[in-house]
Amino acid sequence: MDNYFPKTVLARKIETLILEESTEALVSTVRHQAMSCTVALSQVNPPLPLSQRLDLANAAISSIIPLPLITPSLDRKDGAGLYIQTVQALDDLLQALVMEGPQPSMAVLQSFLQIILPWLVQSEKVHEQARALGALSRLLRFICRFPELTHVAAFSMSGQLMGALGLVCMSPAQELSTGAAEALHYLFRVLVRHRSTKHKTEKILRDLQKHFRAEWFANIQDLTMFFRKYLTPEERADVIMETMEAMTSASKHNVWAASRVLRMILRSSLPDIGKVPEIVEYICHHMNRVTEAVAQETIRKVLPLLAQTHTDEVIQALFKIHDEAPRGSRKPWEILASFPKGCEVILGHLLKRLTPQQQSRGQEPGCRTEISPLIATRALRELLLEPGCRTEAQAFFPSLFTALLFQISSFMAEGAAEAAQDQHHVTHSTVEALKTLMRSTGYSDHVSYVQKLGGWELLTKPERYHKGVALLARAMVTKNCWHVRPVFSLTLSILQEPGHGNHLTALVFITELLQSPDVAAIVDEVAVRTLASWFQCAEPAAVRLLLRAVEILARHEHTGKQLHALQPYVLSCCYSADGGIVAEAFHVLQGLVRQLTWQHAAAFLIQLAFTLGPFLEEESEHLRLMAFEIYGALLAKVTRRVLVFPLRHQVLNLLVLLVLHLEDANVSVAQVARPALCRTATLMGWLKLRAIFAEKDIWTILSTLLKQEEGKALWFLTQSVMLFKSPQARIRQAAVWFAECLCSKGRWGALTTYPDTPEGSGRRPCSGAQLGTAPETSRSESVLPARTAEPARHEVADPSHTADDGRGRRAPLAGRRARLAQAQTCSQCPGAPGRDSQSSVFL
Repeated sequence: MDNYFPKTVLARKIETLILEESTEALVSTVRHQAMSCTVALSQVNPPLPLSQRLDLANAAISSIIPLPLITPSLDRKDGAGLYIQTVQALDDLLQALVMEGPQPSMAVLQSFLQIILPWLVQSEKVHEQARALGALSRLLRFICRFPELTHVAAFSMSGQLMGALGLVCMSPAQELSTGAAEALHYLFRVLVRHRSTKHKTEKILRDLQKHFRAEWFANIQDLTMFFRKYLTPEERADVIMETMEAMTSASKHNVWAASRVLRMILRSSLPDIGKVPEIVEYICHHMNRVTEAVAQETIRKVLPLLAQTHTDEVIQALFKIHDEAPRGSRKPWEILASFPKGCEVILGHLLKRLTPQQQSRGQEPGCRTEISPLIATRALRELLLEPGCRTEAQAFFPSLFTALLFQISSFMAEGAAEAAQDQHHVTHSTVEALKTLMRSTGYSDHVSYVQKLGGWELLTKPERYHKGVALLARAMVTKNCWHVRPVFSLTLSILQEPGHGNHLTALVFITELLQSPDVAAIVDEVAVRTLASWFQCAEPAAVRLLLRAVEILARHEHTGKQLHALQPYVLSCCYSADGGIVAEAFHVLQGLVRQLTWQHAAAFLIQLAFTLGPFLEEESEHLRLMAFEIYGALLAKVTRRVLVFPLRHQVLNLLVLLVLHLEDANVSVAQVARPALCRTATLMGWLKLRAIFAEKDIWTILSTLLKQEEGKALWFLTQSVMLFKSPQARIRQAAVWFAECLCSKGRWGALTTYPDTPEGSGRRPCSGAQLGTAPETSRSESVLPARTAEPARHEVADPSHTADDGRGRRAPLAGRRARLAQAQTCSQCPGAPGRDSQSSVFL
């Protein structure tokens, strides 16, 4: 056709003719003829451009719908007939222009509906609404004839159309309600044909046919079903938006109808909804415009229901509104808190967002957006500020408390990579949320207690954060927190996850919580096994906390079984390379020995006696003193009745060591060693020796001990040899002197002289005849060969020098040389230890 006259130019001329017609009255056939020409023109190639088709449709619709109401009558029969012909021409025009080849185009249909729908929704004249409704219904009926449609995916206004028609179904005007029901029916048929599986299509269409032009309630039921099954999330949002916009209408009937439709939709849980931020924003901005009580109640349900299924999007939208207007109303948070079930769901969702493990698992399937832990913390605080949320906060307190506490810990760990100002803001926000949680659950006294001790400020400082955690736990114990048990259990579960980064915080918190008798009562095998597994941790701070936990646990009654399982781990800490851990382990052992009884902890106390042996010679005065104190306390637990092997053997094995440490450089050690000696004498039944041990000096004690216990001389010699490597010079010299005296003669005897003492300065041990004789000692029992005195030579580098006697005085070397010669002579005597002695290994 363009070869004769441009088609677009002709279409523009037709459009102009239509627009020039008056909308005040229908008096000519120009509209009818122009639209009929357009229909014929659309059948000729090339097809009209989309923009020109839309212009023609818009011109025809806006020219016919505003016409005044035409009522059929005998004197106006021609006018009524012309109106019917014009309306038919409009239908033909829209049906012709919607086609693209042999099938209708859903994209073009959507454009046409966007032109017609405002006349239905915005017009206040019934006859205009009826015309728009008729044009829309007949166009949809035309579409239903085609099994195949083009651009089906482009049609996205099903929700908007369904919402508008659903509201009109409830119109008091019979003409409008019937027309809307018919149009809704045809829309449902289109959706069924193109959005359902083939084997279900025919059944659904038959069911729809039963409700054709039915009462509004049946139509709304169908609408609810199609809302859930056949609309996309965005289209569902359009339905909700249409009904909420109607609630702000001045018409009470529109408000009532919108409330009924929306309540039918919200009767059960919402499916996936799109455009959530737009819905939330509309509710917040237009809530005050809804004046009807029923409508207010209905619209208040939308926000909590959305928050239950789309929590992240609702929260982000609320904070966006809040940030744009910081002084905005708290009404949305009040609404969310006023629905218990919704509040419970929201708190549970926020808990997931606060938990690092949940965050590391990635975004949930189907989740369009995900809030950060900081936003979740802010949302939690806003929600907890509302009184309506207190009951739910009580139920969620243990989980939320631990989540917030360890969220602060996570922020502290990540703080090195962040700006100090940002880190302070994040931690401060989380601390405020934690305080709000405690206040909302009735723990205002706890908050004040921690505030008085400066704990809240400590929680915001990376270098002192753990002290703040300890103060917070202490407050929960001191103020008898009701939730202390579940909080302990949740914290313990964190230690059961090896990859968790907050184990040190968990240990600090658990250690303080164990001071509560209620917490100690629930420490079971699982808890003990969890704590024991962390003793293998390479962090000294963690091991110190575990040792303190054991110490605290020991203070409670009925924790013997738990302590029994942890005691071996405490003993293993005595061999740590970290001196601080060893000192802490000894401190814990002191407490354990004081509180344990022999009846319930005999095996542990025996094992401890063997463990302490090497530490009685520890170079560190502090550790050595603690070892002696523990050993002394341990002996106090023992009675003669239970002093059997192997403990009896160990007690005797440490006898010479106790005696020689009366000369310890640390006076406190000597003061502790003497009562331990007295207790040893009591346990062994040495009543006479006990008096000697309590008052006499080392030399008198050694002489008396050897005189009374002659049969144990070989054992004493072995102990003396072991002390040749003592880190203290006085102990070494005393051990060498005692060993020389033991080997001075072939027969063992008592000592009558002492080296370099005021009573017998420089006197040598007396001969065998003077000392008396002892039973013959077989060669198999001999311990020290002729080289026994050799370790003593290492004490003096130069013969011209003198040796220290351990008391700050210098002893002549001549006497020491003579004693060495005596020992060599002794080795040649009958019965003396020979060079082939098995016990030479001690050297």
